Amino acid sequence: MQRAFRTVVGKNAAMSSSSAAEISVIADGIDGYRARVAGLAEPFIGSPEEDLLAAFYEAERALRTAHRAMQRAMKLTR
Repeated sequence: MQRAFRTVVGKNAAMSSSSAAEISVIADGIDGYRARVAGLAEPFIGSPEEDLLAAFYEAERALRTAHRAMQRAMKLTR
């Protein structure tokens, strides 16, 4: 019984390490996309394209929220 418990704990630890690494890569990707969206918005600041700029800001905000959620998930895998 004790040996079976150690095996399960070991598998969970390996999955957590693997999951944390994958989550980290995803979080970095999300943050990269956030930066790209912010870059797309810059030329439209002060232009009459308010709707487009608002859409970029909304997308950037959503990506920032997704990045924070992935960071929180990464902390929970530890």
